[in-house]
Amino acid sequence: MEISPNSSVTELRFSVNQILADFAKIEGRYLRSIGPELDPVAQALERFVLESGKRLRPLFACAGYLGTGAELTSETLHAISALELVHVCALIHDDVMDASDTRRGAPSIHKFFEAMHQEQQMTGSASQFGISSAILLGDLALIWASKALHQSRINADAMARALPVYDEMRVELMAGQYLDVHEQALGSASVERSLRVARYKSGKYTIERPLHFGAAIGSENPEPFFGIYSAYGLPLGEAFQLRDDVLGVFGDPNATGKPAGDDLREGKRTVLMAKTVERASDVQRAEIDRLFADPNLDITGVETLRAIIVETESLDHLEALIETLTHEATLAIKDNRLAPAGVRILDDLIAIAIQRTI
Repeated sequence: MEISPNSSVTELRFSVNQILADFAKIEGRYLRSIGPELDPVAQALERFVLESGKRLRPLFACAGYLGTGAELTSETLHAISALELVHVCALIHDDVMDASDTRRGAPSIHKFFEAMHQEQQMTGSASQFGISSAILLGDLALIWASKALHQSRINADAMARALPVYDEMRVELMAGQYLDVHEQALGSASVERSLRVARYKSGKYTIERPLHFGAAIGSENPEPFFGIYSAYGLPLGEAFQLRDDVLGVFGDPNATGKPAGDDLREGKRTVLMAKTVERASDVQRAEIDRLFADPNLDITGVETLRAIIVETESLDHLEALIETLTHEATLAIKDNRLAPAGVRILDDLIAIAIQRTI
């Protein structure tokens, strides 16, 4: 695989997709060799890995690597691509925890296997079969991630530097997922706690840790780069999750792959909703209590909650916060220790992370 030192984000993404396609095909073949019963597992996971996905985590890892001045190799790109499989695990499990019916405009994994159970008239609970299957597929994606990393053929020293970052990233991801579940169970509306969930559930493992991962592979002394990348990645990671909060309420279903207002039905305790509750009048708060987290919320209810969010100026507040955090990230990479090739990709990724286009 030829990799130009001047590769664009689009070209890097294409290379990552190619690596993931080859890997999933090989692993799918192995699953099918165990028994024909695993064919739906191989098909579902291959499809989930390959369909859509912006590959943000591998792209940020590429930027972190290039920022050290190292030249991108096929081996490095294979190691970096493994991070997308960690994300696949998170998405599959997240859909189970949120009871989300769709992902990227298609049935979520647990719903796919629930439907298979029903179509084949299996015994027992179709719902439980779907959930059990999704848990296992999410676990398998995490195993695939480690397998892809260990098979990447990066040198032993680079692997030794990368593994602690990789381990920490997975710990933080799981911690953030639990914080999210816990916040939902509390049913509270704390801006501070919602920001902490945003940082650990999404921001750190999407941006900061992939940058550190790339730097650890690319440099024998990555610590100076870690500081720069944290100053860039933490604010941008929070801005990324705040944008996700906005899209979860106001996003176009054709673009998000989720029904309109899905976060409102699921009762997501986001910064956007915490800020709205904080600013709401008694009458508005009563409406929020009545409608928020109603799984049967219709479009009229969605529009009512959207109106309250706008009226309390919570949406404006979030947009201003996103702008401030983005500015912090932009300033952080104006550092002459970073190689120009890395800065170019980091700069391009700011717009992609915040605008969600690629």
